[in-house]
Amino acid sequence: MAKISHSPRPVKWSEWMQQTIFVGPGLLAFILIVLTPFAMGFYYTFTEWDGLDLDGAKWTGMANITRIMTDDPRFWQAFWFTAKFTLAAVVITNLIAFLLALLLTQNLKSRGVLRTVFFLPNVIGGLLLGYIWYFIFTRGFSAIGEATGLGFFNLQWLGTPNTAFWGVVIVFVWQTAGYMMIIYIAAIIGVPKDLLEAARIDGAGRWQLLRSVLVPLIMPAITICLFLTTSNAFKMFDLNLSLTGGGPGNSSESIALNIYREALVNNRYGLGTAKAMIFFFGVALITITQVWFTKKREVEA
Repeated sequence: MAKISHSPRPVKWSEWMQQTIFVGPGLLAFILIVLTPFAMGFYYTFTEWDGLDLDGAKWTGMANITRIMTDDPRFWQAFWFTAKFTLAAVVITNLIAFLLALLLTQNLKSRGVLRTVFFLPNVIGGLLLGYIWYFIFTRGFSAIGEATGLGFFNLQWLGTPNTAFWGVVIVFVWQTAGYMMIIYIAAIIGVPKDLLEAARIDGAGRWQLLRSVLVPLIMPAITICLFLTTSNAFKMFDLNLSLTGGGPGNSSESIALNIYREALVNNRYGLGTAKAMIFFFGVALITITQVWFTKKREVEA
């Protein structure tokens, strides 16, 4: 018996037109807004350029990379601050968001209102939020401290390296936890109730139910929340600029703020883009590792 060959169906011209119409504008915007600046930044990484003279970029090879690696302590100070900040912010944000999600998936009459209240800080822009909290730290806390005599409120929250660090962490967590809470709530609601009931019937306590049933089943949401908080914490710029300005001194300067000042304040655009490229590949490596690590622990319901 002769075999019937199934050749692929030729794509009609109308289908090509449909794909071009729907995908083309987004692809064009992605090329112009993302890929083209990235390619230009990669080129300027190996040049000495002030960011103003389009014909003045001088090719210097690996000079910028060598300078960053060997003779730029301020960049590495910013890197260390950003790494510490990211670790603290990611852990605290996700812990608070998960606890809020557990609370607001219970049978509470006001849970809808509370979800809205906890989510609202995420709506406020980073710069505005930073200036609001700057006023709270410098004026509001001092007024509360004078009225109550509590030492917590009398601290110089933005005046020392340690308190400035925790001040930025507090504001980041306050802004971000509500958004992560919504993701955790959606994941918890999607867990099959029969699995939870079966675990209770088998004698699982609350801690066992949480650790052995609920957390493994919402691991995809944990992966997403860890990825978002890690990338956002590493890229944190607006809060840093408006809240502490990198001070006192340069003790709370993030990598993003360091890159901004190098390129646009000091007019060393080539050196700034070199820092940005190192920053990009470093963050990409960390986030890919985190996603790979948490993806391995995901289970199917």
